[in-house]
Amino acid sequence: MLRWKRSAIALVLAASSLAATPALAAGGPVEAQPKASVPSDRDVLMRYARDTWTSFEAMVDPATGFPADNIGGDLSPATRSGYTSPTNIGGYLWSTVVARDLGIIPAPEADQRVERTLRGLARLDVHEASGMFYNWYDPKTGAVLRTWPEDGSVVHPFLSSVDNGWLAAALLVVRSAMPARSHAAQTLLDRMDFGFFYNPTARGEDFPAGLLRGGFWDEEPPGCSVVDNYRDRGPDVWYTCNHYDILNTEPRIASYIGIALGQIPARHYFAPYRTFPASCDWSWLEQRPVGFDATYLGVPVFEGAFEYRGLRFVPSWGGDMFEALMPAMFVPEERWGPRSWGLNHPAYVQGQIEHGLRDTEYGYWGFSPASDPRGGYGVWGVDAMGMDPAGYPSDLEGTNVDQGYDGCRSAQPAPTYGDGVVTPHAAFLALPFARQAAIDNLTRLEQNLDSYGPGGFYDAVAVRSGMVARRYLALDQAMVLGPIGNAMRHDALRTYFTRGEVTRAIRPLLARERFNASPR
Repeated sequence: MLRWKRSAIALVLAASSLAATPALAAGGPVEAQPKASVPSDRDVLMRYARDTWTSFEAMVDPATGFPADNIGGDLSPATRSGYTSPTNIGGYLWSTVVARDLGIIPAPEADQRVERTLRGLARLDVHEASGMFYNWYDPKTGAVLRTWPEDGSVVHPFLSSVDNGWLAAALLVVRSAMPARSHAAQTLLDRMDFGFFYNPTARGEDFPAGLLRGGFWDEEPPGCSVVDNYRDRGPDVWYTCNHYDILNTEPRIASYIGIALGQIPARHYFAPYRTFPASCDWSWLEQRPVGFDATYLGVPVFEGAFEYRGLRFVPSWGGDMFEALMPAMFVPEERWGPRSWGLNHPAYVQGQIEHGLRDTEYGYWGFSPASDPRGGYGVWGVDAMGMDPAGYPSDLEGTNVDQGYDGCRSAQPAPTYGDGVVTPHAAFLALPFARQAAIDNLTRLEQNLDSYGPGGFYDAVAVRSGMVARRYLALDQAMVLGPIGNAMRHDALRTYFTRGEVTRAIRPLLARERFNASPR
């Protein structure tokens, strides 16, 4: 079993101290050895950024400017996946801005790369009535995928609210960060209407301010769907049966953008659950929430929270970092909402650290959906910090936690955890809230495990067996470069994103609310 170890940096410092002490030999004192050079935090982050950018250089098709969804660990072009998404393309765009700002690539190269990608986006087939992009394209040709390249299965073209949200976020960044590309980015944004996903009467009185659908098909799909058209523009579409009905998940980026662009009413921000209600009707959930009732802009809100190892926080669905913290790469939620996200984000990060170092004794932390070291993709998280009763596990064994539901369901014995799966991008997302802990964690991952390659950290590592997912995912690499760019350039990515309408529309909303959260 791996135990908590001293930081590698601390060990180097100790070695430096000993080397600087004059040694005594038979012939008397000898000259002190020079101190070993200890890289600063900025040096470490800069090296991570340079190597991570190398993976994007390898992933991008030079003809279209689109990144593959993933690439093998040796960065061979032959290992590029045959598919990409709006999120992957958006991640490449904001990562290019970060690479320019950090001096990894010169400004003319960044401009050329972004120009090529924007030109490619303008040529893609989209849903004309909404201006939204389909979920899967061929990165070599830009064609909408109808056959999955890996197994030949049928793809029913789908338009996702959250994936279009991440692309729109990148366009907002480019619009502000690159004046020469501002018009092209704005032209793409102008045709994207997030109101097409917004159901103002979602589930009746339960959600008086409406919710976003997960997305829609513009051709009849198999399985569950709902025929409607919330904009009464163009033909009817087939919406997903699900709405996004909890707040602390990544779809809130689409809500932020829709509100900022005037396509969704501001009060919608208060519609999703912070937690589901605290009654036995909801006892299938991970635990019974504690909280109080409040009202904002006429919308009733139950300010519920979960508890874990002395922390109180608004949970995500799976207890993972991606859901909770990816929107904070662009929106300074903790500053704009000091009584809500300003409490929640530190508590959430502390919970992830507690889980990895003390609850499970993995010796490392950072759990978020990523590659499975055994092959394919997996959802990783801190089960006790999510609402999903099945849980996003933190280990290969899929260990489930059942804390019971006070007064309705008894708790089960505490489990024994197995081979923990740590995902490096999750630690990078924590940089604004636990910088030194994140850098220390990443340093030890690199030095103690075979977790680092030519494109930076591999996507995931099982810390007890040492099994590694030796590949790079565009999305996860973008969740490395984004936080590094903010950490080293005074929140530059956030500044680009929030200029103008985002600040005017979103900051007052976040300032109103008080979560039932408390970090240590």
